[in-house]
Amino acid sequence: MRHALREYEVFYNGQRPHQGIGNVRPLALLPEPISDPDRLIHLNLRRRDRLGGILHEYEHAA
Repeated sequence: MRHALREYEVFYNGQRPHQGIGNVRPLALLPEPISDPDRLIHLNLRRRDRLGGILHEYEHAA
């Protein structure tokens, strides 16, 4: 149970977007939005499941 709570705490405070001022995460700023249509077409996103798939993290793949 402690492992699950710690994982959720890390996710909530570091990864999850919030509906606060400017949708800023508590520990990090959101990246600049991508508005260039050429970049939007070629997005390569990766998803990482945490806690057996209950939580999902998304990031741009290099």
